[in-house]
Amino acid sequence: MEPTAFAILCAAALATAGVSAVLGMAGGIMLLAVMLLFLEPAIAIPIHALVQLTSNSSRAVIHRKEVRRDLLYPFALLLLPAGWLTLPLVEIAPADTLRLAIGAFTIVATWKKEWLLLGFDPERVGERARFALVGGGAGALGPILGATGPFIAPFFLGIGLTRTELIGTKAACQAGTHVAKMILFGIAGFGFLEYGALMAAMAVCVIAGTALGTRVLHRLDDARFTQLYKATLTLVALRLVWSGLAPLLTT
Repeated sequence: MEPTAFAILCAAALATAGVSAVLGMAGGIMLLAVMLLFLEPAIAIPIHALVQLTSNSSRAVIHRKEVRRDLLYPFALLLLPAGWLTLPLVEIAPADTLRLAIGAFTIVATWKKEWLLLGFDPERVGERARFALVGGGAGALGPILGATGPFIAPFFLGIGLTRTELIGTKAACQAGTHVAKMILFGIAGFGFLEYGALMAAMAVCVIAGTALGTRVLHRLDDARFTQLYKATLTLVALRLVWSGLAPLLTT
């Protein structure tokens, strides 16, 4: 990989980990969107899994006393079997189509999260059963879309979690999704060691970003910051949509 691209990915890892430390979400999908500008989806997604495992684990450790294990354990039940069912789609789906899908998913998840629920009212199901189903959905989407944070985020709202409980529990759940993806891509034969230097550098950056973001957690204007990350995420997502759509239009 070119040094410039390497440096950009490390900087993105640092910045997006800071975003996640402050808001409890958005950093993972922002990072994946940047990674897909330089890497093929089948390469970016497993690398992203390891980097985000580091990021989410660091947040979960920081807020470990606030993690709701009664939600985490049911969430983890279906991660692997659901991901195993959809993993073949990553291997056969065209890269341009995946970029287009991920870009569209990013835009919808950023501006119309309620569409991801498909009209389903999550309160009709008990919390533990609900989180088991959410885990199954995240497990199925993980190998294909990479970042499932926006998909699972709505389920953590309106159930009485404090801000630190939400950030810690969601980080622990997302860490589980990344472990599942790494296992599945490892079984499929992905060469993690081939990208060891990039993954190690980005992992260090996300730890630093989490530490910095946690320090400013109570110092930022959430409303303005949310507007900024939405605007940035939308621009990157539109770039992904175009990069995926342009080759399809020319053919």
